[in-house]
Amino acid sequence: MTTHFIAAEIDLEGSAAELQASIETELKEQGEPLRWAVTEVNTDTAKAKVEAVVVKASPANSSS
Repeated sequence: MTTHFIAAEIDLEGSAAELQASIETELKEQGEPLRWAVTEVNTDTAKAKVEAVVVKASPANSSS
């Protein structure tokens, strides 16, 4: 397993619960989120910047 730092932009639409679900869905596409935080909100573009640490499974080592 390896950890990766991820930054993503999420549309600010709907309720807080919908925003959380959107963030978690986006991050799970990159791996299993360990932690995440909204680090910036742009009200002009209605987007939130999210930074996260995710865990990805390491590719299996093949032996010859």
